[in-house]
Amino acid sequence: MKGMTIFDSLSLAWRTVRGNKLRTGITVAIIAFGIMALIGIITAIEAMNQSLKESFSSMGANAFNIRFKDSRVRFGGNNSDVKKTTRGRKEKKSNLDKPIQREEAEYFKQNFNFPDAKVSIYRRGPGGQEVNYKDKKTNPQIVVWGGDEHYLQVTGYMIEMGRNLNDLDQQSGRNVCLIGSNVAKTLFGDRPDKSIDKIVRIGGLPYRVIGLLKSKGSSAMLRQDDVVVTTYNNVRNFQNASRSYMVGVMVSNVNELEPASGVATSVFRSVRRLKPLDEDNFVIEKSDKFAEMFISFLSSITGSAGAIGLITLIGAAIGLMNIMLVAVNERTKEVGLIKAIGGKSKNVRQQFLFESMIISLLGAIFGIILGVLVGNVFGLILKTGFVVPWAWVIVGVVICSIVGLIAGIYPAMKAARLNPIVALRYE
Repeated sequence: MKGMTIFDSLSLAWRTVRGNKLRTGITVAIIAFGIMALIGIITAIEAMNQSLKESFSSMGANAFNIRFKDSRVRFGGNNSDVKKTTRGRKEKKSNLDKPIQREEAEYFKQNFNFPDAKVSIYRRGPGGQEVNYKDKKTNPQIVVWGGDEHYLQVTGYMIEMGRNLNDLDQQSGRNVCLIGSNVAKTLFGDRPDKSIDKIVRIGGLPYRVIGLLKSKGSSAMLRQDDVVVTTYNNVRNFQNASRSYMVGVMVSNVNELEPASGVATSVFRSVRRLKPLDEDNFVIEKSDKFAEMFISFLSSITGSAGAIGLITLIGAAIGLMNIMLVAVNERTKEVGLIKAIGGKSKNVRQQFLFESMIISLLGAIFGIILGVLVGNVFGLILKTGFVVPWAWVIVGVVICSIVGLIAGIYPAMKAARLNPIVALRYE
């Protein structure tokens, strides 16, 4: 009799897998849950990464800001006012957390000559403010920012309706403001367009609304639509405003970020009257800094997810091997019959290996589908697009193939070594 082909072995393996539905289903489920844990967590993390990148681009991708360097951060809470120099002289280090003054920010804006760059001066007003209009009020979580005519552009806000701040608003410091979309919805309901030219009260002070900002979206960490924007001259009306000004710089494209920040460092050192050997007492931060920090934190979670999935798959591999060993014992007579009619040890080995691989890959397919669906539930919550981590999908298939191969090798070899005469007598 002509020997069995690989296709015959595969076909017989598939029929056997289909014939043992309950056993196959339980084993597939074990593997599927392992892969689902891995792919699901990774998919959710990718969705969170995407959300973080969007949320933390509070400035445009081609922008950076300059703020003062706080010595409490630099020196880990050591707030003594002096440090020793190399010659034993004492030198004040309080220069490090010296706030950026309005005059310094304005001087920088006039003297930063980089092609097509936009410079904005802004200052954080008080947080936790309540905004009132007639009998309606917001939660006390609104942040007031004071900016100039370029503030919206540099920080990535756009105007839905109304107008931007202008020079006259800035110079006079009059009480005008633009409000975020959440503020408008709370105070004006379904007609946020009605907010233009209305008088609202912020911290007890009356402000005329001149513009409505488009929604930037909010996350658990950033509430970018709970804002009020006025001029930096006006923010001085609030007692709890930041004591330091900030400067935002936006260049025409991402490739100019590095040279522009280099020029900005040079100009700002002269603005701050620093000597050549003095340390910078300001920090230049690019818009993606915080996103990168959180993403690196999430990557460590990815490693943990991989470990969880791997442990589950090791358990699944042991379970699969056990089931295949039981199958060898149950089908000893069948193996003897295959050998008796001309089947070789190689054919028997192939059949059991194929069975193990089919079960494992079925587990991979169901696990990947479930994992991507479960992970994208987070995507829906975070309002990101549908995410499929293709690299990890491929890794999942490869891992399951290896699991199937390892789990099937010993049972397949045990079956292949059976003596056909003894096997045929087996009861």
